[in-house]
Amino acid sequence: MNRIRVPYPFQWGAPTFDAGEAFAMMAASFVALVEAEIWIASATILNLNAIWSTGTFLAVARYASATPMPPSILSRGIGWQGIGILFSGIFGTGNGSSVSVENGGLLAMTRVGSRRVVQISAGFMIFFSILGKFGAVFASIPAPIIAALYCLFFGYVGSGGLSLLQFCNLNNFKIKFILGFSVFMGLSIPQYFNEYTAINGFGPVHTGARWFNDMINVPFSSEAFVAGSLAMFLDVTLHGKDNATKRERGMHLWEKFKSFKKDARSEEFYALPFNLNKFFPSV
Repeated sequence: MNRIRVPYPFQWGAPTFDAGEAFAMMAASFVALVEAEIWIASATILNLNAIWSTGTFLAVARYASATPMPPSILSRGIGWQGIGILFSGIFGTGNGSSVSVENGGLLAMTRVGSRRVVQISAGFMIFFSILGKFGAVFASIPAPIIAALYCLFFGYVGSGGLSLLQFCNLNNFKIKFILGFSVFMGLSIPQYFNEYTAINGFGPVHTGARWFNDMINVPFSSEAFVAGSLAMFLDVTLHGKDNATKRERGMHLWEKFKSFKKDARSEEFYALPFNLNKFFPSV
């Protein structure tokens, strides 16, 4: 029996392209970039540090005692994630690459934020993926144990998002309305979409084009997407040029972190190893 399998490009055949399926997957990927947890999505978007980003990035930066993530660093992370998804398709993994919310919670629980730990862990993952027998040992971990760990990890990441609300003025009724309304609608609308799909076998948007159905039904079935999008929309409708409103939204605390070069500590926390900043500069 062959126990070692090394993946290679296009092992499942030549790639095919379907425009409809591509648009559907773009919608699903868009939701994945917004999602991390409904609390962290709504909280981070409300503070406008990283619009349309994965909340886990911000939670990891916070738990690693790093400075708030500049937009260029966030874009760099999402760009490399896209490259990872591209390679996943080339090697036929069956699923793409995404940020692990669980690892963000693990970082908070262990308080170990070293890059070297991540690099060693990546080496172990490659090793176990090639030798299936070793990977089967971890796959045999009982589901209740994994579920218990998930309760801890997701709790840590969710609290990381909630902690960002401390920069807002929660005594302001506008902020209260945005927070409460977006969370309520973020729970209600996906509940309707999910129940409708469970009863009828298809989503509320049901046309002859399946790709169009997926583009609408998938995003609105996500609590984080609905709550985060609505919170962002309501937040940007406030008077952005008013200094008092900026302070109530916590915007003044994020100004110095909008650029990579405005804070001297950015180089320490977000510089790439092996002098890769020369090829992938941050602005």
